[in-house]
Amino acid sequence: MASSLLFSEEDISCPVCCDIFKAPVLLSCSHSFCVACLREWWRKKVVKECPVCKKINLMDPVCNLALKNLCEALVQERHLRASAEVLCSLHAEKLKLFCLQCRQPACVVCRDSKKHTGHSFRPIDEVALDHKVGIQKSLNLLLEKLEAFNQVKAHYDQTADHVKVQTRHTETQMKEQFERLHRFLQEEEDARIAVLREEEQQKSRMMKEKIEGLDGEISTLLRQIRAVEEELRAEHISFMQNVTSTMERVQFTLQDPQLASGALIDVAKHLGNLAFRVWDKMKDIVSYTPVILDPNTASPELVLSDDLTSARTGDRQTLPDNPERFDPFSHVLGSEGFNAGTHSWDVEVGDGELWELGVLLADSYRRKGTAGGRSWGIGLYDGQYYTAAHSVSHSPPSSPSVSPLLVKQKPRRIRVQLDWDEGKLSFSDPDTNTHVHTFAHTFTDTLFPYVNTNSALPLKMLPEKVIVLY
Repeated sequence: MASSLLFSEEDISCPVCCDIFKAPVLLSCSHSFCVACLREWWRKKVVKECPVCKKINLMDPVCNLALKNLCEALVQERHLRASAEVLCSLHAEKLKLFCLQCRQPACVVCRDSKKHTGHSFRPIDEVALDHKVGIQKSLNLLLEKLEAFNQVKAHYDQTADHVKVQTRHTETQMKEQFERLHRFLQEEEDARIAVLREEEQQKSRMMKEKIEGLDGEISTLLRQIRAVEEELRAEHISFMQNVTSTMERVQFTLQDPQLASGALIDVAKHLGNLAFRVWDKMKDIVSYTPVILDPNTASPELVLSDDLTSARTGDRQTLPDNPERFDPFSHVLGSEGFNAGTHSWDVEVGDGELWELGVLLADSYRRKGTAGGRSWGIGLYDGQYYTAAHSVSHSPPSSPSVSPLLVKQKPRRIRVQLDWDEGKLSFSDPDTNTHVHTFAHTFTDTLFPYVNTNSALPLKMLPEKVIVLY
């Protein structure tokens, strides 16, 4: 390897490509070139001249074996140097130190050089170790962040899949409801057209009978007219012999025909307010429920009905852990909140033994881990009714967050009445018209209905009777 130091870079470089010779060839003028460079040069020339001295070469170039071996050895040496320890570019010494001021590796000669006068040095292994420890800590933080991003991405993947499931299920429910409405409308259309056809038949029969009657009277009248006309054409003697009977014939005793009333189709009866009358009848097959439960807030422990009006405890479901969802507490909110006016809804509690219902401030309520937030409600726990204000509790009524509530008769339905403007929230038994409890509070934010149950028996939001006012 030391032999390469006897040659300069220029001595072993091709004059055409200025790089170390690759497969060098020798011309008769003693100049050498890469065989590929020489061929490319001659390809553009009329005669084969030397690229350096321009002397015409009459012989084929020959391989410069000595130069080829030298160049290959030099390239191999460079590769070996590159794979060996890194040396100082100025002093060819090992880089064992690190300059704290320049923040660069240095050799022992660099330490004593003028460039590093007054600088502090530390062994490069110590500095590298310190930096590796610090970078490893930062890397660990990045790995933790990566894990957090992967978890969120997994959550998003789950949410995206759940969105598709929700869409398919919702579409199915919508189609079923519209099919019911379509069947109702089709049946109603068929029934009303049948009534129209029946009236048509009645009126047609009446007209047929009237026409047949008139046809008989017209035939009688025509016979009398022909008979009288025949008498008028007879001789005077014959005419006078039958004049008495002829005079009787011209005395027509039938009454003049009258047009029949009510002969036409009662179009107004069939078409008047048709859409309204159909809608009025439709109220028998549709219902309106003041509070619809929001499945995106429901705990994974709750199972909601397809119409989103009831909730019960069931096997834990695999659902997206979206921020709106209560977990692990068995809560579910109404889909709409109230921030003004009066509102009322009935909840069927039935024989449930563990439930709670009322209203809460959704924005103030913690939905993950330990439940807490502002709420007002009543509930049943271990056979004891209780009121819960400012926190939804799953604790027994003896807990400081709840108060016992005296209920004389076990209600099967609870009516919740909210007067947001007046600041009153009342609970009563609509079956016995008995007051249960009233909260008084100045409300300033949107309140959402909520229910909570740990029973397999459902809590159901009841529909209201639909009344059409004329």
